[in-house]
Amino acid sequence: MIPYESFLFFFIVAILLLPTIILGLNGKVSKAYNLVITIILLAVIFSNSTLGAVSLVLFTIWQVILVKGYAIYRKQKNNTFIFCLAFFASILPLVLVKVFPLLGLSHIFGFLGISYLTFKAVQMIIEIRDGLIKSDLPILDFLYFLLFFPTISSGPIDRYRRFEKDRKNVPSKEQYRELLYLGINKIFRGFLYKFIIAYLIHHNVIVYLTAGPFVETHPFLGNLLYMYSYSMYLFFDFAGYSAFAIGVSYLMGIKTPENFNLPFISRNIKDFWNRWHITLSFWFRDYVYMRFVLWMTKKKWIKNRYTVSNLGYLLLFLIMGLWHGIAPQYIIYGLYHAFLMVSFDFFDRWNRKTKFWPKNNVTHVVSVIITFHFICFGFYIFSGQLFR
Repeated sequence: MIPYESFLFFFIVAILLLPTIILGLNGKVSKAYNLVITIILLAVIFSNSTLGAVSLVLFTIWQVILVKGYAIYRKQKNNTFIFCLAFFASILPLVLVKVFPLLGLSHIFGFLGISYLTFKAVQMIIEIRDGLIKSDLPILDFLYFLLFFPTISSGPIDRYRRFEKDRKNVPSKEQYRELLYLGINKIFRGFLYKFIIAYLIHHNVIVYLTAGPFVETHPFLGNLLYMYSYSMYLFFDFAGYSAFAIGVSYLMGIKTPENFNLPFISRNIKDFWNRWHITLSFWFRDYVYMRFVLWMTKKKWIKNRYTVSNLGYLLLFLIMGLWHGIAPQYIIYGLYHAFLMVSFDFFDRWNRKTKFWPKNNVTHVVSVIITFHFICFGFYIFSGQLFR
């Protein structure tokens, strides 16, 4: 059963969360019960996929051994080779899942949510290396963070230290009432986004454009309409999933971070990536881009910091594109956004000297409009429609 795809799933979640809500309204929390319902709901999610369930179990055991083992090792030593070994071992299952389809082995391993679980495990290894996570990492606490069911299928990607702070905190009656109100509000917003707006866009516009002769008879207009409608559909569908995940998390006392912040009013491409799939873009920023820039700066192989920054963008978005899949549209999508980031960085530095594009209300609106069109064309590439 795919999370948040059917009303049956919401019904099961509501029944299982009822004791949690009652306890919360009385200023209490049962961490053991929340862990139990996480296991029950994971069993529900993977009830139709034996392979997925087995893969999840094997993946979890693998990550527990790596993270727990590296945490023990890090208390004694800090060898770069061992860190790299643990890092690449952690992402290995995800790499195999992405590569196997090319070898005709797509049914051997993999499960729903493997990407998001991998990001959680990898960031723990990195933060253990940095000394940011120094606790003994109790296995049950790590499992609860890794397998937290509300966010397993589509994020948002939480950070262990932030998650643990919420898990250890017991909200007062008043605080939980606020969480309950916000959680229910986000769940209903998810219904509006996914089951109404995204549904109407998909069935009344996208299906019509792709199934009918309109695109063939009006190729330019048809593809233009598809580009904008697909962009809107992608946002409302994905933002709906995120709203569900965040809302259910709130009911469990966990303030899972937001994933979208009005991305289509971004004034430039950098602003867009601070608003779109925020937890993913910040993950790549912190653990790919920043580390690459710091590493290159330390090695001094390239002295021009702008060149280093541009190479960092290229690496970041190429990896992000490959993360979506090893297909031409995803790779080109990544390179496209790398080009946009490098171009904007060059323009922004040039504009600071020349004052060609002043900051005022008019230029702000124009910037939003221009950015919107570039973003939509990127989603058009991502959809694969450009190559059909």
